[in-house]
Amino acid sequence: MKKPVALLCGVLFLAACATSSHVLVGKPRPPISAADVRVYMEPPRYYDRIAILDASSEGSFQFGDQAKTDAALERLRREAAKLGANGVLFQGAGEKPGMVIGTGGSSVSMGGNSSIGVGLGLSHQLMHKVVHGEAIYVPPNVP
Repeated sequence: MKKPVALLCGVLFLAACATSSHVLVGKPRPPISAADVRVYMEPPRYYDRIAILDASSEGSFQFGDQAKTDAALERLRREAAKLGANGVLFQGAGEKPGMVIGTGGSSVSMGGNSSIGVGLGLSHQLMHKVVHGEAIYVPPNVP
C-alpha cells in the first residue's frame, strides 16, 4: 500500500521539475529576485539579450486558462531571475497536451439463457499553457 503513494509522489515531483528551460545567447549576471523581473510586451529602447526562455504550467495544479498562463509566466520570471535578467521580453504563448485522465464502467445482467452487457468509458486530455520569452537586462532609467 505504501508503494503506490511513493510512486505517485515521485511522478508528481518529476512533473513539477521539468517546467522551464533556457538557452544562453548572452552573458548571465548575478541572480536577482523574481519579484524584480518585469515582463515587457514591447521591447524597451535599450537592452542586453541573456537567454531564450520557455516555461509551462505543467505540474502547477492550476485550473482555467488565465491561472495556467499566470503560473507559466511566473516560472518564466523565476528562470530569468536565476540568470540575473531584470526583464522578460514576452514572445508568445500556446498549449501543449498533458496526461489523459480516464474512467470506465460496465454492467452485466444474466438471467435464464441470456445475458446483457453494457460498458461506458470517458476520458479527458489535460492541457498545459506554454510561454516563450527572452531574458533581458535593461539598464536603469530606460523606458
